[in-house]
Amino acid sequence: MSTNTTSSTDSSTPSAGSSAVPSAGSSTAPSTGSSAESSTGARAAVPEAGTRPARLIHNEATTEIPVHLLFRDDPDPAPVPLRPAVVARRQGPGERPGTRRPVNARPRTVPSVDPELRERPARVLPGAAGVAAGLCGVAGCAATSWWAGLVPPLAAQALGLPAYAGAGLGPAQWAAYAAAGALGMFGFGGLARGRTGRAWVLGLFGRYRGTVRRTGLMWVNPLLLRRRVDVRLRHWRSEPMPAADGNGVALRAVTLVVWRVRDTVKATLGVEDHETYLRECVEAALARVPVEPLGTVRSSADVAGDTLTRLVAADAAPVGLEVFSVRPVRVEYAPEVAAAMHRRRIAALDAAQRASVLTSVVDSVEDTVTRLTMRGLVELDDYERKVLVKDLTVAFCAGRGDTGA
Repeated sequence: MSTNTTSSTDSSTPSAGSSAVPSAGSSTAPSTGSSAESSTGARAAVPEAGTRPARLIHNEATTEIPVHLLFRDDPDPAPVPLRPAVVARRQGPGERPGTRRPVNARPRTVPSVDPELRERPARVLPGAAGVAAGLCGVAGCAATSWWAGLVPPLAAQALGLPAYAGAGLGPAQWAAYAAAGALGMFGFGGLARGRTGRAWVLGLFGRYRGTVRRTGLMWVNPLLLRRRVDVRLRHWRSEPMPAADGNGVALRAVTLVVWRVRDTVKATLGVEDHETYLRECVEAALARVPVEPLGTVRSSADVAGDTLTRLVAADAAPVGLEVFSVRPVRVEYAPEVAAAMHRRRIAALDAAQRASVLTSVVDSVEDTVTRLTMRGLVELDDYERKVLVKDLTVAFCAGRGDTGA
């Protein structure tokens, strides 16, 4: 009889390694049982020696999570594999979650102009051809006047021409006058003088016909529209432009830009005004690059100048401008923050000066006390030493203040 009782008790008692908590689907409310069963369950929950306690976090809204999974004390835990991010959208029934594809950053768009706008040399003639055509026109007009009998006899004798009594101005004479006058105007009107460092952009009825970079006297078709372009190396000192430093403090910067026109047709026809375009490029670069007031950190000013040069050169290249350098020559604080930043700088200089004076005074006091003690001039205990140090410090500080050091 006793044997059966013992076996039934052992079968009802759970083992130390088994879980004493119901499954996730079971109710979490405690069951009302006898005191014997409660004590038996308490004994079963006690783990054996050398095993980890099976502590659980469990409530009515979550499933069972063992505590030892949350707080691992392993010296070298295994790396946790990273899963791709799941697209945050509502999934349909039976649909597997998708992954977000990486989106490549779009590069900054570079301005471009018409690819057909390329500089090419224009067809021009030497100036002697225009002069010869003009002189032929003048000679034709004189011959037509003599033919029409409009030259006085005395003038004809002076010119060595025979006296000729023409019949007056007729249709033939007027046609000769028109042809000779057109030849003279066409010859003299096409004369142009090319200068070093200047170029002509030629156009006919809105179409680009070429660029003239020659110097000296030349003949250009007078029907072509001429636009003079300065191709020399130029520098431009800007007016104070808004800028900011690394902390976002408002500044006013004056920059010096060294540039020249590399492609005359792009600079003239590709943009409305290339000088205004260059000015806007400099202002846009100043808005993107932080600068520092000159005199504070020279290296940062050089870095800012190099960055400005690279940005402005990249923006101005599509319109035929070649930028060599963009350097800030004067950087100052904006009027609205100038007073505050001036007080801040004065306070920083004052603090640095005070720290320098204090260091010098402490070194002087230490040197004086050490020399007096090592030479045996005075014998001081701790109290007398502190008094001497205090008096020397006050005296040195007062002396430094009087001399303005």
